Amino acid sequence: MTDTPMPERNNEGFLEVPEQWKPQVAEAIAREDGIDLTNKHWEIIEFLRLFYKQHELSPPSNRLFVKAVKETFGEDKGNSIYLMQLFPGTPAKTACRIAGLPRPTNCL
Repeated sequence: MTDTPMPERNNEGFLEVPEQWKPQVAEAIAREDGIDLTNKHWEIIEFLRLFYKQHELSPPSNRLFVKAVKETFGEDKGNSIYLMQLFPGTPAKTACRIAGLPRPTNCL
């Protein structure tokens, strides 16, 4: 990401202007968390970005995030363990930050 400047972010690492997101930004943010993005990560990132576009909000909690992933991708991917392996810590918060979306409202 040498030629793409990092957009301005808040104190939690979320983009101040979500429209400035691009894949290179996601890769840089993920690297800060020690995450190397794979196709499995991108599948969830693209899902979140589409969810945000359709509903104009990030999933409001981890529980609803897991449920939405489960409804879209099935039991294998729609569970806390799978999502925590991809996005350690608080999966909804970590995934939304990498996807360039606003912080989920109910995440700690």
